[in-house]
Amino acid sequence: MQLVKVGLCAFGMSGKVFHAPFLKEHPGFYIAAIVERNKQDSKEKYSDATIYRSVDEMLSEADIDLVVVNTPVQTHFEFVKKALEAGKNVVVEKPFTVNTAEAEELVNLAKEKNLFLSVYQNRRFDRDFLKVKEVLATNVLGELKEAEIRFDRFRTEAGGKEHKENPQQKGSGTLHDLGAHLVDQATQLFGFPKKIFADVFSMKGTEFANDYFEILLHYENNLIVRLKSSTFVKEAHYAYSFHGSKGSFLQERTDHQENELVAGAIPIYGKVWTQPLEKADGILNFINEKNQTERIITSSEPGNYMNYYQQIYEHIVFGYPLPSPAEEIIQNMKIIDAAIESSKTEKNIYF
Repeated sequence: MQLVKVGLCAFGMSGKVFHAPFLKEHPGFYIAAIVERNKQDSKEKYSDATIYRSVDEMLSEADIDLVVVNTPVQTHFEFVKKALEAGKNVVVEKPFTVNTAEAEELVNLAKEKNLFLSVYQNRRFDRDFLKVKEVLATNVLGELKEAEIRFDRFRTEAGGKEHKENPQQKGSGTLHDLGAHLVDQATQLFGFPKKIFADVFSMKGTEFANDYFEILLHYENNLIVRLKSSTFVKEAHYAYSFHGSKGSFLQERTDHQENELVAGAIPIYGKVWTQPLEKADGILNFINEKNQTERIITSSEPGNYMNYYQQIYEHIVFGYPLPSPAEEIIQNMKIIDAAIESSKTEKNIYF
């Protein structure tokens, strides 16, 4: 099996939870380098990896094929650009960049260098989103008229992360953080909207970056899609709601890969490694072909973030399609930029 040598640009939560475990357990990858500015925490589980004290040092000295840029979003543009200029393929954490202009420049550079650039949109591999795609593909709801995708939390106090909570930092706040997931899921399901209207602000106060947003995406055939997130939600709503001419589908957010990984779970290559659902997590209520109402309690199948890196590997070795290519994610950045503009001007933004 061809071995792909990887360098991680950081070993914080993203590196420890979302990247290193999957790269280690996938037989086609080898973690050759990890950037830790002051510590050497990675040695406990990834003793074969060489520790570098800066991204520049790793790029100039390490023998690697793929760079994972998993640093704060404010550094993505700089580090992705340096990695591409060093001749490395790149996986970059979401959100891709702080704005569309940066994203477009990096996509153009990757094309010039004949390298690939993929954005780590791991929520495409959540069990709940996979169930949504499955149900919508059947057209059982008829012509869709309204959809809502939410990602709420109950975090009423500041967490102390400047790059996420300081409003003076470009790319800080919930819109770029959780919004990057919701916007991606909306565009995956429905494509690019014709106009949007958004409300983005901080419930904690103006000294904090936005922690609330509501974005209305308008599509053809009068379909409206609402994306919403708040950090003041103690009792969860259905994360996904879809309503059409023949029925409705409600889906809870039940993917716990992140929680299990934080707790120490080890993903298993080629197998289901997550805990089974304790109860059903969806409701499908529709009018069938006999014009009768059916109400079905549904259950989602396990998701697996390993599938992202499996697709990366298959792209490198076999030339299969690249998962979440950066040029595709530009449309997400345009929506995020437009949401900020719409909130400031209190106007619709047309595309």
